[in-house]
Formats: sequence, C-alpha cells, structure tokens
Amino acid sequence: MLIIGIAGGTGSGKTTVVRKIIERLPKDEVAVLPQDSYYKDNKHIPLEERQKMNFDHPDAIEFDLLYDHLAELKKGNAIEQPKYSYLTCTRSEDTITVLPRDVVIVEGILILGNERLRSLMDLKVFVDAEADDRLARVIHRDIEERGRTIDKVLDRYGETVKPMHLQFIEPTKRYADLIVPQGGNNHIAINILTNFIERNLSCFN
Repeated sequence: MLIIGIAGGTGSGKTTVVRKIIERLPKDEVAVLPQDSYYKDNKHIPLEERQKMNFDHPDAIEFDLLYDHLAELKKGNAIEQPKYSYLTCTRSEDTITVLPRDVVIVEGILILGNERLRSLMDLKVFVDAEADDRLARVIHRDIEERGRTIDKVLDRYGETVKPMHLQFIEPTKRYADLIVPQGGNNHIAINILTNFIERNLSCFN
C-alpha cells in the first residue's frame, strides 16, 4: 500500500489535484480519506455557536481517529469513515465504508502538521496557491456549498482562515517531499505524482 498525504491552504486546489490523480489511475485502485470527515462532533453545542467555530485550528480535528483509520487500512482492514456536515457542523449517524486499496490518499489542510500521520505517509505533498486565488475559491465554495453569505465568508477569512493558515498550515510546507504550485492547473506536477504512484505500484505487484 502506498499512502500519500496531500495538504495545502483552504482553496488551494487540493481536491482538484486528488481528483486528477484518481482519474489517471485504474478504477478502484485509490481510497481517499478527507480530513474534513474527521472534524469533531459538536452536537452538544448550539447551532449558532457551532457556526462560529474555528475549523482551521488543529484542535477541531479528531486526529487520533484519523490515524487509527489510516493504520487499519494499512493493515488491510476496512474502516467506517465519519460523515460530516458543514451546514449543521455535526457528524451524521451514517458512515462510509472505506476498503483498503493499493493507494490511500489523505487530504486536508492540517494533515502535515500531525507527526503521527506523517509517520504513515510514503509521500507528502503540499499544494500551493496565491492568497488571492485561494480567497476567490473559498468565497465561491462557501456560498455555493455551505450556505454562507459573502460577508460571513470575508469575516471568517479575516478572523480565522488567514491567521490559521499563517500559523498552522504554511509552516507545514517544510515537511513536504513535493510542492505543487498552481494547484490542479499544474499538469506537470500531477504527471510527476501519477508517474511516482505507478512506478511504486509496479514494485508491489
């Protein structure tokens, strides 16, 4: 099994990079563990308070569960991945069964900042993008997918997203084996990643 960590700031294009890698590999060869599925459940907190939470701080993530799930996949065992809703800021009662695959991609803004997770990764990738480009993507995504107004998006960006990026996300770039500028638009870097995966898979088989 090849475990790849793909990190980068909010709106940097991580998800696009992951999607393009999956498209170039054989069907059912890749499993993806999104960090966003492992936000702590906050049902005990009123909805209004939940929506003010800082989702860009490491304390918001249940890293121990993410590590345990990744370790189980590495052992060849299936796991039940949580489902998280940004609209309610809670976990669903339902889960997603994830089977072990030849390639497991762990994707999220904070994953390279966790030493235990890094210890399981065979390749660590940081997707880089200009702050203005990231903000534009965040505005579009949060309005379309998370029901936020533009004022709320901009307030959140200034209060938490930007300072957390500088404090917790940008510094993890030093742990990366590969830095991908321009996100999903960097076709050369995606080719390099895909070729790396294919070469390593051929060694397993």
